[in-house]
Amino acid sequence: TQPQHGPWQTRMRKISNHGSLRVAKVAYPLGLCVGVFIYVAYIKWHRATATQAFFSITRAAPGARWGQQAHSPLGTAADGHEVFYGIMFDAGSTGTRVHVFQFTRPPRETPTLTHETFKALKPGLSAYADDVEKSAQGIQELLDVAKQDIPFDFWKATPLVLKATAGLRLLPGEKAQKLLQKVKEVFKASPFLVGDDCVSIMNGTDEGVSAWITINFLTGSLKTPGGSSVGMLDLGGGSTQIAFLPRVEGTLQASPPGYLTALRMFNRTYKLYSYSYLGLGLMSARLAILGGVEGQPAKDGKELVSPCLSPSFKGEWEHAEVTYRVSGQKAVASLHELCAARVSEVLQNRVHRTEEVKHVDFYAFSYYYDLAAGVGLIDAEKGGSLVVGDFEIAAKYVCRTLETQPQSSPFACMDLTYVSLLLQEFGFPRSKVLKLTRKIDNVETSWALGAIFHYIDSLNRQKSPAS
Repeated sequence: TQPQHGPWQTRMRKISNHGSLRVAKVAYPLGLCVGVFIYVAYIKWHRATATQAFFSITRAAPGARWGQQAHSPLGTAADGHEVFYGIMFDAGSTGTRVHVFQFTRPPRETPTLTHETFKALKPGLSAYADDVEKSAQGIQELLDVAKQDIPFDFWKATPLVLKATAGLRLLPGEKAQKLLQKVKEVFKASPFLVGDDCVSIMNGTDEGVSAWITINFLTGSLKTPGGSSVGMLDLGGGSTQIAFLPRVEGTLQASPPGYLTALRMFNRTYKLYSYSYLGLGLMSARLAILGGVEGQPAKDGKELVSPCLSPSFKGEWEHAEVTYRVSGQKAVASLHELCAARVSEVLQNRVHRTEEVKHVDFYAFSYYYDLAAGVGLIDAEKGGSLVVGDFEIAAKYVCRTLETQPQSSPFACMDLTYVSLLLQEFGFPRSKVLKLTRKIDNVETSWALGAIFHYIDSLNRQKSPAS
């Protein structure tokens, strides 16, 4: 119902009617214009602030030269050092890991890694080859780790990258691409800096080069131009890498095609000896030693028999989603001798030997570390140093005990014999000292750190082609 008005109210409305109409004709458009103006001004200010924040962070991260300073408090610590982040996913054959790196860069100096967050999930991405949708859950879980670790203001300027290694290199091309496409979809929906090349299968050479960058960055070798660098040995599940910086001209001359690669880092160029042997990672080597074929079940479910297993051993072993029946064979000689002969067959003419490795300090990690720790050659937590010959001594001991008393690690004899002979094939004498480590200054010694550096450096070069 309408409210009733008295005569006084009616009279006042009649008196003011013409005046209020005139005011309304002017006031409403004017008020509307003022409102629109304020709204547009706010939007412009908001966008400008957001854009300024974005570029100020990217100046401190991927968008600019290593030597350029950030001009915004978002990318600069209280002491004037630049602060930036990078996220690297390592999609390996046995698991997917995320590395979240925080860097600071003192003015006109090489960046320093100030923090790393690491988390791993099993199985590897390749395990989802026939159920691509299922892979997204684990990727999202690892992305959430990065979100919790990186301040909100840095999200949109932090590069997010996934590099897949031997596990996906060994998959049929179409299956691998479908997996990568799914990861890319999850990445694109994230708040981080995602480029068109954010997801890829890493070629083996890049894996070795990136690991070399990591180890030399963490040991400080990259900070001193012309200083001595260290070599890198990585033994994964599907492939194995070697990388070092040759100082002898003969090494460069004798290297086969594909073994040398030029690397530009921190405005310096390095010519590295770097090679990845696909199929010579520990798990792929096991399969080869057993006589199996990568990605294929044994014919008619046949048992794979090996001289590297205890004569009384019978069991099953799963590799790359295929389950094999395996067993030992009756020994006519010592287990180690028979196993070494079989491993030598597998390695024959597959590894390039170079003399200079005798004179370069090498760090070894991944399965080199795990195997050495497993038999007590190094401290399981801290790592340590050993000589190449220690692997052979351990192999002989383990193989001998397997002859009489099968252990909980049926592949120990095979694995240690393989590593011992692989190192000798590379050219390392038995007396050569190797440093085995999982971490340097509490940072994982994987290729991931070197790869994110390389990626940030390439973004820099794209924006500054003249540099």
